[in-house]
Amino acid sequence: MNQQIRSFSDVQLFVKREDLLHETISGNKFRKLKYNLEQAKLQGKKTLLTFGGAFSNHIAAVASAGNEFGFETVGIIRGDELESKISENPTLASAQAQGMKFEFINREIYRSKDEPAFLESLKSRFGDIYILPEGGTNALAVKGCEEILTGEDLEFDYICCAVGTGGTLAGLINASDERQRIIGFSSLKGVSEFDPIVEFANKDNWEITSDYHFGGYGKVNSELIDFINRFATENKMQLDPVYTGKMLFGIEDLIAKGRFESGSRILAIHTGGLQGIPGMNKRLKNKNLHIIEHG
Repeated sequence: MNQQIRSFSDVQLFVKREDLLHETISGNKFRKLKYNLEQAKLQGKKTLLTFGGAFSNHIAAVASAGNEFGFETVGIIRGDELESKISENPTLASAQAQGMKFEFINREIYRSKDEPAFLESLKSRFGDIYILPEGGTNALAVKGCEEILTGEDLEFDYICCAVGTGGTLAGLINASDERQRIIGFSSLKGVSEFDPIVEFANKDNWEITSDYHFGGYGKVNSELIDFINRFATENKMQLDPVYTGKMLFGIEDLIAKGRFESGSRILAIHTGGLQGIPGMNKRLKNKNLHIIEHG
């Protein structure tokens, strides 16, 4: 479903509501897991193992998918200090309630999560597991994300998407028409190159903007929170503060600056991530900052 946002002077903005795909496996996580779950079943795997941080959308989605589709799930969590704080963390508490088992490791060890020796050690401890990378991006995930765009989306001049690992953007690039321009809004500070885009994308009609990360991954300020609250009131649509909130802030700012030609039609992808709002609000309250009112 593409929802039109309030009119701008000479540019039309729509949002594709991928956040409505599934109640708990929302947005791009649903797309990324679709073919991976099929492959895990084909291989006869009983357990999904993956990686993530304290408020990871991916961890939440894998736990939910495992619960719904009959897999055991294991989450390797960055930060051993979190082991005693599961009940204080809405994302981890929800994942645990859906059956996910955790292993908490310190940040130094976590950096080696993609190394063959570390992966082999996980297999020796957890058995015949199906390993999903952090963020869920691999070739099968990109294949799933290629299904975000439909034939009716060819009418848009620009496709915009928040970027974390780059897998979703790669899928959008592959599914796009060459005349369309694909713009990724990086949620990471100091990162403008994403290996999955280079590895999996089959067109060069894309660009990354790194001007709207608000200080880095998971970082927010009052200006962003106020924007998210205003956007929700005006459009009856909740944005998350890590990805889509920053992207829509950036799009509106670029429209105001004349970045898009007169008559342009823009489609922004809502990739979900709303499960992280309670955790973010808890952090904001602890700092006596504005909270996300509609989360």
